[in-house]
Amino acid sequence: MSATPTRKPVKSKPSEPKTPGAGASVKPIGMKEKWQGYWANQRLVAGQTLRRLVKEPASSAMTVLVIGIALALPVVMLVALANIEQLGRGWDGAAKITLFLDQTLSDARAREFAGSLNRHSDIEAVEYRSSREALEEFREMSGYGDVLNSLSRNPLPAVVLITPVASERSTAVSQQLLAELAGKPQVAQAKLDLEWVQRLHAMMDIGKRITLALAFLLMLGVLLVIGNTIKLAIEARRDEIVVVKLVGGTDAFVRRPFLYTGFWYGLGGGLTAWLILQVSLLILAGPVSTLAGLYGSEYSLIGLGFGNTLMLWLTSGLLGWMGAFLVVGRHLSGIEPR
Repeated sequence: MSATPTRKPVKSKPSEPKTPGAGASVKPIGMKEKWQGYWANQRLVAGQTLRRLVKEPASSAMTVLVIGIALALPVVMLVALANIEQLGRGWDGAAKITLFLDQTLSDARAREFAGSLNRHSDIEAVEYRSSREALEEFREMSGYGDVLNSLSRNPLPAVVLITPVASERSTAVSQQLLAELAGKPQVAQAKLDLEWVQRLHAMMDIGKRITLALAFLLMLGVLLVIGNTIKLAIEARRDEIVVVKLVGGTDAFVRRPFLYTGFWYGLGGGLTAWLILQVSLLILAGPVSTLAGLYGSEYSLIGLGFGNTLMLWLTSGLLGWMGAFLVVGRHLSGIEPR
């Protein structure tokens, strides 16, 4: 008989203790990753809303054009006032002071007084005209030669025309010089040829106030246009908003695309207003240059400039964002999943 082989008992290895959570690990998200995700979502939503507007060119163009025309009106008026103000500054420098001398002065003493004014630090040039020269000039310009010949004496006084120095040709300094010269005993009357320029500045100030009031009203109109457009967009995407809220979308997440839509509308309106202004300046540049040449001037129109152009674009974009913000919060609160 063969012996039956005996089996050695198999020793089982002791089981290793299990580490809790060894299957899935949770990694905390830092502030840096949160900001990166936030700005990535901002860029994504901004691009999506812009592409959505581009895919609807007809309706988007109409809204942008209405906003652009509303913004262009005050911008064009402000640029026109700036050009008039620049032209007025050139006229300020051309103002002269006229001194009508006392008729009891002899011609020699009048010339001596006019010569002494050349040493004044605030006076650039002095032009003297005797009473006889003034009478001859008036006779040639008026055409009343026969009437003047019948007069027993010359009623016109000697005149001194004074041009202030270039650094002192402001309105305030010219008036100070006028008051100083008017107090001279040889002067019967002094006049500053600047009253019409001052009237022009007063009218320009009124024009600026009217323009600012018009700009305020038109900006309100822009807010209403953008608000109504965003309201229609919310109603058109009501079902999409309900679904997003059902899956846990926050109000800020739902609001973001509409805010960017308002911003793009506003920015597009600002660009349109700038284009309208540039076309207007281009059309008027030729005639204005021709008119300035007839007066011997090299005056040319000025535009907004880089800083003001950037301010126009930022302001228009902010208006669009504000118009959307005022509407979105109120209408989104009434859209909730049932």
